[in-house]
Amino acid sequence: MRKITAALASGLLVAAMAAAHAEDTIKLAIGQRGNWDTSVSELGTRAGIFKKHGLALEILYTQGSAETTQAVIAGSVDVGVGSGVMGVLGAFAKNAPVRILGAETTGAADLYWYVRADSPIKSLKDTEGKTIAYSGKGSSTDGIVTAFMKQYDLKARPTATGGPPSTLTQVMSGQIDVGWSAPPFGLEQLDKGEIRIIASGNDAAVFKGQTVRLLAVNAQALASRKDVLDRYMLAYRETVDWMYAGDAAIKAYADWLKIPEPIAKRTRDSFFPKAALDPDRVVGLDVIVKDAVDLKYTQAPLTKEQLAELIRIPPRK
Repeated sequence: MRKITAALASGLLVAAMAAAHAEDTIKLAIGQRGNWDTSVSELGTRAGIFKKHGLALEILYTQGSAETTQAVIAGSVDVGVGSGVMGVLGAFAKNAPVRILGAETTGAADLYWYVRADSPIKSLKDTEGKTIAYSGKGSSTDGIVTAFMKQYDLKARPTATGGPPSTLTQVMSGQIDVGWSAPPFGLEQLDKGEIRIIASGNDAAVFKGQTVRLLAVNAQALASRKDVLDRYMLAYRETVDWMYAGDAAIKAYADWLKIPEPIAKRTRDSFFPKAALDPDRVVGLDVIVKDAVDLKYTQAPLTKEQLAELIRIPPRK
């Protein structure tokens, strides 16, 4: 009897230890593999930060924020990293099951629009009848191009081109006149003089200094897995702090993308101030809500009650 009791106790101890070490899995859709801002989950995993919080991340990389948001709405992932703010507001206004778990990027200085070095286009005002790229409908680049069109009264033809690699191919082959990108992609071509930047995302006045991309979460996942998602945000914040604490994250980033460390450091230090990755506040919300109507993402401004339901950022602990 004592042997049976001891065996049962041993079995319960093993089960308890296994439970203690079990990790909760979170499925993520992340737009644009390799952008510094969208690399938090990847770098935090490599640094062991998410594991420390009992989390295992399954990452699906997408061609842009529109595809990311659709994956969240469909419920195929729990969280979408880098969803365009206008696309999320528009989807929520149509009763899609999407909420905001955090801000992802504030400001749009990292996004740039460029032409081939031999292009006659010198600025956005030279784009009449020309094609200008964005990644996909509802993305942050779509929102910025829409803002460009209105702000500068452009007569260009906005065209969905996918991510930076496919966009560059289309620009260099002459299929697209004005491409879009984000560092580190394109920095090599810029340094070689093969392409020229004609506009920054911050040239769209409605996006300068405002949150442009979000951490979107599926509403059902938020309701059923709140503790897990709270831990994701704890790990996410800790990772952002680590990414700016020194150059350990630079090395990890360079190793992951197989790029030189100086390019990795230039990407962070020249395009992404730490404040841009602060997940705790959607900056410029009043203006964003108005702009969503002006840019025809929503039919009417979201009310305070709607915004309270939409924005579900867990408080810092």
